[in-house]
Amino acid sequence: MKTGLEGKVVLVTGGASGIGRASCVAFAGEGANVVVADIAAEGGEETVSIVHNAGGQAIFVRADVARASEVEALVSKVVATCGRLDCAHNNAGIAGGPARTADCSEQDWDRVIGTNLKGTWLCLKYEIAQMLKQRGGVIVNTASTVGLRGSRFASAYAAGSHGVLGLTQSAALEYITDGIRINAVCPGIVDTPMIRHRIAGDPAREAQFKAASPIGRMAAPEEIAQAVVWLCSDAASYVTGHTMLVDGGRTAE
Repeated sequence: MKTGLEGKVVLVTGGASGIGRASCVAFAGEGANVVVADIAAEGGEETVSIVHNAGGQAIFVRADVARASEVEALVSKVVATCGRLDCAHNNAGIAGGPARTADCSEQDWDRVIGTNLKGTWLCLKYEIAQMLKQRGGVIVNTASTVGLRGSRFASAYAAGSHGVLGLTQSAALEYITDGIRINAVCPGIVDTPMIRHRIAGDPAREAQFKAASPIGRMAAPEEIAQAVVWLCSDAASYVTGHTMLVDGGRTAE
């Protein structure tokens, strides 16, 4: 399948690890010029090295997506360096601490919503402004299956994920006639550093995570990345406002 991504400029937030890193590598593998953005500079530079070692093109820009000035500067840096912005994968997100709804602290709520929901909105705000100048572009937001069905001890994360899906659909409708497609992916349980932190080396806990998906295993980050690449490709030219589940059947159960 020809993706039509060769030579395109792609911005990936949360690119220092996990799904974001896999997305950067996948886009670069299609010939795209990738801008890796993350608050974690060391991990972001490591992603760039991985892309370069595979023969791809990438640069790193440090940015905190929860801060408007940094997101605006990030998009401006992309355009100043690469000339345009064709695709964006808004993937930056955090899990927050586990707690029942009434026990979630205001600080943790603000931190999770600020990064996951406000951060996605800020990215859309400045990415769309640039894409309007170009008369086109594609954006994919990362949400979660928790944005469709909820989860115990993760009210802030669930609220943020629900919000991202509503934001995605609203923005998709608003800019559909401007040549801008906007979709979302909802991963299930993915084998990322975030999940590994929760497993904490406990084989029984790892088995629980694997059993939570009908397919019987966690997803590899690369499997989510391939869905993101497809949504940004020419093959998905008629797809917008869509929530793509990549969850091993978890939501269908």
